[in-house]
Amino acid sequence: MILHPSVIANLLASYISSGMVLYAMFYGVQILRYWDIQSGHELQLVLERKTYLISTLLSYVFGLQLLSLFLFIFTADSLAPLFVGAMCAVGTLNVDPYGYPALTLKILNFILAGLWLILNYADNQGYDYPLIKRKYQLLAFVAPVIILEMILESAYFLGMKPDVITSCCGSLFSSERVTGLGSEIASMPALPMLWFFYGVMSCTLICGIVFYLKGLGGYLYAALSLLIFLISLAAIISSISLYIYELPTHHCPFCIIMEEYSYIGYLLYIILFGAVVSGLGVGVLSPSRNVESLKLMLSGFIRKLALTSVILYAAFTALVTYKIVSSSLVISYEVVY
Repeated sequence: MILHPSVIANLLASYISSGMVLYAMFYGVQILRYWDIQSGHELQLVLERKTYLISTLLSYVFGLQLLSLFLFIFTADSLAPLFVGAMCAVGTLNVDPYGYPALTLKILNFILAGLWLILNYADNQGYDYPLIKRKYQLLAFVAPVIILEMILESAYFLGMKPDVITSCCGSLFSSERVTGLGSEIASMPALPMLWFFYGVMSCTLICGIVFYLKGLGGYLYAALSLLIFLISLAAIISSISLYIYELPTHHCPFCIIMEEYSYIGYLLYIILFGAVVSGLGVGVLSPSRNVESLKLMLSGFIRKLALTSVILYAAFTALVTYKIVSSSLVISYEVVY
């Protein structure tokens, strides 16, 4: 293990989150089995008191989970100088087999944690805890994923050896040799991928605006939010990054978080992840719009989520467009120069 402050911070955050989630899940199982708001039984009164504590506890834990994704990426980037061959976070994550699986679970848990926080906020607005079983069902799904993330992250950091020779981003995100998922995405034609991104983004924004104004197509907007999130990640690798680096062969999705590029990657990713979480929140809450104790607030809250998502996606698109327009790189279908 490399005794680096950010490594220790990552592991502590992971262990704390896992421990608190396990504690919450112990009572969550009881709530799923025995919760009955109409009952005056002693167990029901205990569960009602416990749910205050658990909800508060998990709000902090999942807030920490949101931050831990960017702490993990920052740590991977800051450790790059310690490994031969690593130029950025790509090389650090490739030091052992657990780096990229841990990052994948970090991304998944960011989205799941955000959705749980949205569901918890809506549940707290009802006097009878109308969504309590739904949010603990979601917790039952999230908890094993967080535990698995903790295991992989521990294996990744504890297994690090500074004498390992790793690969740089030029070999893993190369459009010339298709040897993995990163290379396959990088090899996608830049301009068609860019137009595809703008086309799907336009459909997503239009759908979100329609839902905000008329309350129609909530599930469609949630689905489009997830789709454009995935397309945006692919577009960053295949085309958007080229304009940021002003190089036709540099496809790395991690170098954009570096100081020489004004840390623009962090801004892009924060906006993009915020957009997908609020967009998916529309789909998560839509089935509960007719719950009696939430009728007065939930419809407005869901529309605010949609508006937030639309604004964030529009901001992401505007930032990407600005970087493309201001870049000195020119890409054509036949010639790249």
